[in-house]
Amino acid sequence: MAAAPVAAAEKEAVTTGTRISGLMFADVTNLDLTNDGVDSPASGTGVDVKRFYIGITHTFDEVWSVHVTTDFNYVSNDNQTQLFIKKAYVQAKLSDALAGRLGSADMPWIPFVEGLYGYRYVEQTITDRLKFANSADWGLHAIGKLARDKLNYSVSVVNGAGYKNTTRSSSMDVEARIAFMPIKTLTLALGGYTGKLGKDVEGSATPALHTARRVNALVAWADDKLRVGAEYFYAEDWNQVTAVDSDTADGYSGWASYDFAPKWGVFTGVQVAKTSKDLNPDLEDRYFNVGVAHHPRENIDLALVYKDERVDGGGTVNTSNGVIGGLDEGTYREFGIWVRVAF
Repeated sequence: MAAAPVAAAEKEAVTTGTRISGLMFADVTNLDLTNDGVDSPASGTGVDVKRFYIGITHTFDEVWSVHVTTDFNYVSNDNQTQLFIKKAYVQAKLSDALAGRLGSADMPWIPFVEGLYGYRYVEQTITDRLKFANSADWGLHAIGKLARDKLNYSVSVVNGAGYKNTTRSSSMDVEARIAFMPIKTLTLALGGYTGKLGKDVEGSATPALHTARRVNALVAWADDKLRVGAEYFYAEDWNQVTAVDSDTADGYSGWASYDFAPKWGVFTGVQVAKTSKDLNPDLEDRYFNVGVAHHPRENIDLALVYKDERVDGGGTVNTSNGVIGGLDEGTYREFGIWVRVAF
């Protein structure tokens, strides 16, 4: 009879406690950003630390836990680096089929695609790079796995303005994703978003006139050596919520990576998007990268990469690499070493 309390204590010791983790994305590169023949001030050679996350997770028991992830960014107006919260939530895991989160947590689409893609430290996925989605937001989140892990889902009801903005609005936005894995290495996924992006604010001088919508589709193969994937998105009024005119956008991306040796690999990625199909149908963004990766140890990745992006058709596109375009065209080229460190 005395064995039961001992077993319970051993289980409690395994499932409870505090864990600290970290993740850094850094690079040393030469960058050339030119719009209508004029070099951007962002051009030049230097070092960037794009992300440095510190995560703290405390598990109370097999149901309850809390998590916080900090990040930082550089604010040019202040000439200072500022620390902020990306994720902060309490989780109740009722079973593998249902876990609920309250607070700022991962959104259903971007983090899921990043896990299959594998090279987030080099470049963002297409909806993240072109700012047609948020990676985290404040709200209620549900995740789960079904059918012996062949199905997984994620649903978020959120404020809509992203994790850097907790502003309330008259309604909340919804993003959802479902993924099917007929075999462990193959993933098929569909996702969608609808809402006002946090811009339906009471008393605002610029009221929300449209609802932003987005649909996503993905197919990906990921095993120990090879990763191949393709993603498509279509969006309505994503940048026109408070504008009079409606607009649509769509784009697709593809990526492939292969580790030909335990510590070496090659990779490439392509992204093409029409970011204003109705108001500026000639505007197009075309991006690709190619590189060689070195994995000196499990938690460190190095990559020698060349990136190339062109925006033409008359107009600009706001990307994670800067605002590119102009009356004629804009080009972005970057070459150097990218680094990922996890602990």
